[in-house]
Amino acid sequence: MKKEVLAYIKQNRMIVEKDVILAGVSGGSDSMAMLHLLKELQQELGFALRVVHVHHGIRGKEADRDSSFVENICREWQIPCRVYHYDVPKLSREWKMGEEETGRIVRKEAFHREISACGKEQEDCRKKCNIVNKQESHMADKGQNDSGNSENVIKIALAHNQEDLAETMIHNLCRGTGLRGLCTMRPVDGEIIRPILCLSREKIADYLKEQHISHIQDSTNLSDEYTRNRIRHHILPILERQINTKAAAHMAETAARISQAEEYLTQQSSQILEEFQTDTGYYFTEKFFAQPQIIQIYALQQAMESLAGKRKDLTAVHYEKVLALHEMQTGKRISLPYNMEARRVYEGVRLSLRKEEQSSGMNDWRTVSGQNNIKKADIKAVETACKDDTAAMKWEVCIPGTVTSPLGTFSAEIFSYEGQKIEEKKYTKWLDYDRIIGNPCIRTRQTGDYMVINAQGNTKKLNRCMIDEKIPSEKRDEIPLIACGNEILWMVGSRMNERYKINPQTRKVLVLNYQGGHENE
Repeated sequence: MKKEVLAYIKQNRMIVEKDVILAGVSGGSDSMAMLHLLKELQQELGFALRVVHVHHGIRGKEADRDSSFVENICREWQIPCRVYHYDVPKLSREWKMGEEETGRIVRKEAFHREISACGKEQEDCRKKCNIVNKQESHMADKGQNDSGNSENVIKIALAHNQEDLAETMIHNLCRGTGLRGLCTMRPVDGEIIRPILCLSREKIADYLKEQHISHIQDSTNLSDEYTRNRIRHHILPILERQINTKAAAHMAETAARISQAEEYLTQQSSQILEEFQTDTGYYFTEKFFAQPQIIQIYALQQAMESLAGKRKDLTAVHYEKVLALHEMQTGKRISLPYNMEARRVYEGVRLSLRKEEQSSGMNDWRTVSGQNNIKKADIKAVETACKDDTAAMKWEVCIPGTVTSPLGTFSAEIFSYEGQKIEEKKYTKWLDYDRIIGNPCIRTRQTGDYMVINAQGNTKKLNRCMIDEKIPSEKRDEIPLIACGNEILWMVGSRMNERYKINPQTRKVLVLNYQGGHENE
């Protein structure tokens, strides 16, 4: 099996001499097999090897046991190891997402922290080498200078196998995905490498037994609480028993072919995209919309990722909204994540970042900031302004991000829905993002406003809803509303529109939080 993995590494150009490999090791069977194989191949390929272990703070003494096990193995095998600690349950509650997703985020952060630490060590080493070289210049001819001046590439090794790839394909396919989602586990993906992606779990188990390699079992892998485990324990085994025993291997082969198609479409759309780039963003003319739709979508993906500086939370819904804008009348516009907007103009569609807007008499009334998943901005609400100042005004909701207006401060974020418990409070609401058509905005009531009041789709005038909620007449013009046109999505501090409530078919959740209410409500 060592030869098979070596051939796979060379075929995909995963590791070259002087690379620094950070191996993610949990102590389980897959990561221990990967670590042992990398240790066996280290001298032949000439790379440095380090271990990163993440303590998630979920399983108490069992998690402590895992950390100790990994540290002891690394000490025995003489491999540098660093353990990172996170309180995933607490972070999961704070970020309003599942523990599985939270775990992925903290693992990514742990690796980036280790990369920074390695980079600092390399810099210190280079400085030290430069001092030595100045003092002992005669050593340069003997090659002492090479290691000091060469830039070692740091890579992250993950222990995914063929079944992991198959499970991910099934998961993404069921949730809805494009080609990219069907080939997310690649042998090499930027700084990430997967040395044992060519192996099945059966081969890995045989290797551990043959080499007498100890490993531990994570009890959460036995539970059906997580979506991936349900696929692993029930769906994939049925496919292998009743459809084809090599189902996982065939899915891996299909993923490789899909990856080639994905790369080709990305390359083709990238070439076309250059023609429509401007100093402020992109200007898509009729020539762009004459391209095959798949090329349009791939070009939009790249354009929006370039403007946003990230990929997370950009979905097919956003690309489809931009394409639909082309069929609308001139002047129409839509808000997009990360402070982007698209406008229908005379000869096509402009895609750009929104300009900071200011209204006379109000300084910095609106701040828009893309929020990351580790820390959210600590934003204090402003007092509600009187109705005369706000009756004719509205402020677009920045998704994701924060908007501060005279009506209060609103933050918005999007995440994939996988059956998480809805932790709604009086001033926080979860909405089905895919059902929202148009640009949600913040405003006060207007003539013609209405809400959907039940699952059958029946509507009621907003004024009647306010009467039913016993809101005093003198206060009704001061209530902040989240609206799309005349449809009210949320009457802040009170009821929300039934049309946008979360259900089993929900794919994307929009979380809105109003920071003008009482604390903890």
